[in-house]
Amino acid sequence: MTRLLSGVALALAVLAAILFLPPLGLRLLACGVALVAAREYLRVLHHEGRRADPLPVLLLVALTCWWMAAAASADLLALLLVGLGWLAIEVVFRGLTVDRAAARFLAPWYIGMPLGMLAAVQATGGRPATLLLIATVVVSDSAQYYSGRLFGRRPLAPTISPKKTIEGAIGGAALATLFFTLVGPRVLPAASIVSLAVVGLAIAALGICGDLFQSRLKRIAGVKDSAALIPGHGGLLDRIDALLFATPVFYLYMERFVVGR
Repeated sequence: MTRLLSGVALALAVLAAILFLPPLGLRLLACGVALVAAREYLRVLHHEGRRADPLPVLLLVALTCWWMAAAASADLLALLLVGLGWLAIEVVFRGLTVDRAAARFLAPWYIGMPLGMLAAVQATGGRPATLLLIATVVVSDSAQYYSGRLFGRRPLAPTISPKKTIEGAIGGAALATLFFTLVGPRVLPAASIVSLAVVGLAIAALGICGDLFQSRLKRIAGVKDSAALIPGHGGLLDRIDALLFATPVFYLYMERFVVGR
């Protein structure tokens, strides 16, 4: 019951933010969510030994999210150069190993960039586009669960997430693609059916990858959840892991092939 109630409350809060927040408010909210998720990521990353200072990474995450949310001025190359500069500082002057510094450097790209893109999706495509993306991810997750329960026999990634099955992944991808293809023309009338089907499948597949990526991070750290922020659900990062991987492909699709037409 706790999991259900907190899930409903979270869904209502997300819906309210999408429907009622102005662009600036949504942009600020995206940065706030990015900071919380990045803090959880760093907590999982530094599960052993001395923890490195999180402040520089959090600042880069917020900067990346804010910058990417301004769809007209987003510049991935400039952000990459800033991040690489800080990566060099952490290795050369702060004494971190390359692999540890690189894992920290991933945070702006893994968390800040997709959440900034999510705000940019609404700025360019409107509320229906944002809802379409999130709904597709939700349909994929739900269909994976029920398909796996009904037909699951073969594990998808037994060492990472033993409950996920190949049959569940196929069911989730198929239903998410169908949903995106059927609803997509109402939201993106300039898009072709073929391109919608391809992007719908990509959203589902990348969402599965995002889920497995987060599961792998937690398994390495030996923790069940990234945090205990949401009762019955774990941390914020646990709830948005699929969305983080799925958002960039939808953002780029809209920017280059739909909005830009």
